[in-house]
Amino acid sequence: MQGFRQIIACVLGLVLAIGAFAVPLAAQDRVLPYWAALRYKKVNMRVGPSAEYPVSWVYLRKGLPVKVVRIREGWRLVEDHEGTQGWVSASQLDPARGGMVIGTGLAEVRAAADPASAIKWRAEPGVIARMKKCKAGWCEVDIEGRKGFIAAERLWGSQDLPGDE
Repeated sequence: MQGFRQIIACVLGLVLAIGAFAVPLAAQDRVLPYWAALRYKKVNMRVGPSAEYPVSWVYLRKGLPVKVVRIREGWRLVEDHEGTQGWVSASQLDPARGGMVIGTGLAEVRAAADPASAIKWRAEPGVIARMKKCKAGWCEVDIEGRKGFIAAERLWGSQDLPGDE
């Protein structure tokens, strides 16, 4: 009877261990490319997919959107708005979609997804926003608690990618 309990305990432990690895492995099966955002205020970009590779760039902007273009174990090859590519640990990325105001001049943040809608305020290039899915050339954004709509052409991160959920 004691031997049977040990076998059951071993089997249960094995099932739990497999379950713990299945979730991260399933996350790696996401279709590429997809959008993500930097999870922390300081994130290192490396020249290769390991902490043993040298740091090529240090990002100091929490929420900065990046495009994930390749996956290797716990690392993601990302591309930023300037086209710079490098490897970031998956733990440093937030799967929530973000966007960054691009272009020249101020971007109008409107009350609705309509060019005739009232302008609520204007955002400078470089401003980071949390975004919902973009539709019909407009993206609903949340910039530090202020919500509105910005023309998709003014946001890096607005393009629908195959791996976006």
